[in-house]
Amino acid sequence: MKTILITILVFGVIIMIHELGHFVAAKLFGVKVNEFSLGMGPALLKFTKGETDYRLRLLPIGGFVSMEGENEESAEDRAFCNKPAWQRLIVLAAGAFMNLVLGFILVGTLVGQMQLIGTTTVANFYPEAVSSRWLQPYDTIVGVNGQRVSGYNDAIFQMVRDQDGVIDFEVMRQGEKVLLEGVAFDTTELSDGTTSMVLDFQFFGEEKNLFNSLGYTFDWTVSIAKQVWFSLGDIITGRYGLNQLSGPVGTSSAIGEAASAGLQSLVMLVSFITINVGVFNLLPIPALDGGRILFVLIELIIRRPVPQKYESIIHAVGFILLMGLIVAITFNDIFKLIVG
Repeated sequence: MKTILITILVFGVIIMIHELGHFVAAKLFGVKVNEFSLGMGPALLKFTKGETDYRLRLLPIGGFVSMEGENEESAEDRAFCNKPAWQRLIVLAAGAFMNLVLGFILVGTLVGQMQLIGTTTVANFYPEAVSSRWLQPYDTIVGVNGQRVSGYNDAIFQMVRDQDGVIDFEVMRQGEKVLLEGVAFDTTELSDGTTSMVLDFQFFGEEKNLFNSLGYTFDWTVSIAKQVWFSLGDIITGRYGLNQLSGPVGTSSAIGEAASAGLQSLVMLVSFITINVGVFNLLPIPALDGGRILFVLIELIIRRPVPQKYESIIHAVGFILLMGLIVAITFNDIFKLIVG
């Protein structure tokens, strides 16, 4: 019961922040908002203020901001469809932006509790470290497997993402850029069957101040966001299967485990979820904010809007396919819970 309540609270906050972004941006540009709703299904609480109906619905699995002229043509001057393209782009992106802002704030609270800020400069090696044959103390890692790294968390993510335990590094050594190819590490098999390298050295930490704390928070937030893009690419290329994705059931289980581990673990997971929601919503997939943004960008290129009926059909098909994917992932979550 505790896990369910925490999960509802977590998703409720993330959804509310997302929809609030759309709502505030719409109001800012004078768009007529017909309804602001949290949840799906029958309304539990409802009231009207001004021109907008506010609803709290039974099922905590989503929410929406219903704007005049959002999915149909309208003669209303304040309709969404009649607003300039640049304003519509901001309204559509505002929800994801607010999710990213929430993630940044949550990550910042974690950084605030740290004693030192992580760097990408090698400090020392553990006993019998394999990588010490190539890397040296005071090497500053600036690239991993051809990917530029912006900071500690980005470097860790790119290294852990490696599967064969052999990594190409680009480092700054005594003021010169050096390419280290084929740096070997021991590997370990994870619970999901994938293989990950074992980090056998430590990085230097530095004393915190306002500026490096903000920089570290930004880098950590960007690193989490990049994981979404890389993970999507890994799924498309077949590196990971769809059975390794988690839906509402799997996420709820993870939230319960994080809550049991402590407040820091829960905050870390919630920041990861809200940043994922923000980035995923910006993907150019029909029915998502990113899909709607794509149509506005097409309008700017061809200098006329795509007929509303065609856009609505595409979004409807995208929504059906997206719901089907969620259902499939949910069944997979339940199956994994049953078999352990």
